[in-house]
Amino acid sequence: AGPGMAAGAMRLLLLLLLLLLAALLGALPAVAEPELRFRPPAEDPVRLFTEPELARYDGQQEGQPIYLAVKGVVFDVTSGKEFYGKGAPYNALVGKDSTRGVAKMSLDPADLTHDITGLSEEELKSLDDIFNNVYKAKYPIVGYTSRRILNEDGSPNLDFKPEDQPHFNIKDEF
Repeated sequence: AGPGMAAGAMRLLLLLLLLLLAALLGALPAVAEPELRFRPPAEDPVRLFTEPELARYDGQQEGQPIYLAVKGVVFDVTSGKEFYGKGAPYNALVGKDSTRGVAKMSLDPADLTHDITGLSEEELKSLDDIFNNVYKAKYPIVGYTSRRILNEDGSPNLDFKPEDQPHFNIKDEF
């Protein structure tokens, strides 16, 4: 396997990522299949959220859902309105990706960011525990932050792994 094959494989991977991204963003037309091989999940489809879009779901408006992102995954925490709603103790976390704040168990505005740079091993372990045992276990996933799938310049995030996402089963792909 020479460098030409590696470059070809990389181009194929990039093409597949771009097709996945285009499908997620709804840029590709829907193709009617004569027969579905799998049953789609019963939940509403997930979507991508930009920071301004996510900010609309900050618990300040009565009757509007309340969303919180952790590790780029957007959860509907409306059922925990007593914790996340207007004037509630954890309201500062909602309407944004508060990954760092969750990891550090901090409501400091400087920690209410997606950035995990410089977190300790203990904080990262705490983040994973809370992510899996609180948010994923308790609240429905409604989408992902665009930052999770796209880099700042709009290019695909090559670290995005579809197999890490809910409702994804690698066996369904073959």
